[in-house]
Amino acid sequence: MKLTTSNEKLKQIKKAGFVLKPDSPEIKGEYNIIKNHFLNANIEVILEKNSAIMIEEEGGLELDELCNCTDFLVSIGGDGTLISVVRRSFKYNIPVLGIHQGTLGFLTDIRFSEVENFLSLMLKHEYRIDHRMMIQGSAKEQKFVAFNDIVITRKSISSMISLDAKIDGRPFNSYYGDGVIISTPTGSTAYNLSVGGPIVYPLTEAFIVTPIAPHSLTQRPLVLPADFKIEFTVTHKQGALVIIDGQDIYEINENESVIIEISDNKAKLIHRCKRNYFEVLNEKLRWGN
Repeated sequence: MKLTTSNEKLKQIKKAGFVLKPDSPEIKGEYNIIKNHFLNANIEVILEKNSAIMIEEEGGLELDELCNCTDFLVSIGGDGTLISVVRRSFKYNIPVLGIHQGTLGFLTDIRFSEVENFLSLMLKHEYRIDHRMMIQGSAKEQKFVAFNDIVITRKSISSMISLDAKIDGRPFNSYYGDGVIISTPTGSTAYNLSVGGPIVYPLTEAFIVTPIAPHSLTQRPLVLPADFKIEFTVTHKQGALVIIDGQDIYEINENESVIIEISDNKAKLIHRCKRNYFEVLNEKLRWGN
């Protein structure tokens, strides 16, 4: 395991691509105010196509095109919106700034009222770009990447599933219960935390493997080095579901496997220099109270 730090800065801050929280046309007023802050800072604003349609604005570009013609992306919404934007833009290696207009705001640390001040800091290079570990997986012919977690779980609420697990081709455990979560350090405070998994500092490179309601007193969460390749084979006749960041779902059958490993590239999140992870834990999750 190791800590990944970075001194990276944007090459230029001239064009920003905006993606808005889906199915939220009421966000248009906030977007227009934020857009004016960017324009006043001489940063051109280009809206993603689906977002433009949602708030009845003309123009808008497909996300792929947006990634190719902007210096960074801006997600306006909650953590779910940010995660979706990061996953969809991941192959373009483009940094993403999250502006909080959601519920929890654990990843999107810039509040609506802070945008104007943060932009002035950005233009003075007073910001940071965090490099967050991503995991990639494959099942059947499907390939996917996850920012928070990959969950392998039962298809039916009336039955449990069984999984055989290998590390680098060697057996290391069998799981019997509701499933297992394979989490990144960033995702350690998401579903992993809710089922008793450990909190892992987000710039660490490690896998967190946490059983969900295991039918055994000996099953415990594991923190594993990120250079392992982990394979889970379904041994239950009903098969299983593979859920990626709570957003994409795949079905696999008995004797089929999910292979998971660290991605070669990392997600890039733009944050305030003064953002302190443990203060965020205290504010959002009542850490230490």
